[in-house]
Amino acid sequence: MNKEQYQKLVKKHTPKENRLINSITAFVFGGLFGVLAEALMQILRKVFDLTILDATTWMMIIFIFLACLLTALGVFDKLVTFFKSSIIIPITGFAHSVTSAALDYKQDGLIQGIGSNCFKMAGSVILYGVISAFILVIIGVLIYG
Repeated sequence: MNKEQYQKLVKKHTPKENRLINSITAFVFGGLFGVLAEALMQILRKVFDLTILDATTWMMIIFIFLACLLTALGVFDKLVTFFKSSIIIPITGFAHSVTSAALDYKQDGLIQGIGSNCFKMAGSVILYGVISAFILVIIGVLIYG
């Protein structure tokens, strides 16, 4: 079997995705997660008498914790299959990538395994986030002085 025949075989057996349905699903559930985050912040503000900044911080901590816990339990990937990209908002997606990388290499030990591979997937997000922020600050300084 040559490369062309193999590609045809792979294409034949690859499940087709409905991008319109996936987009609508991600949009709707992304909105619901936003509403959930806002509701959690309001509950934290009312029950614990927190400022907006403190409630926002606690909401993000809770989302990060839940993403890490669900990743460790093997549930997060199943949720992504159902909710599509709406559950991979930056904070939970980042927590999932760090946790899954740590779990993948835990058998290699704390230093050689988890320590050296924990940010394998998330490293590019950190790198390009820092570079983008640096460039935008320079542009802001040039424009606004």
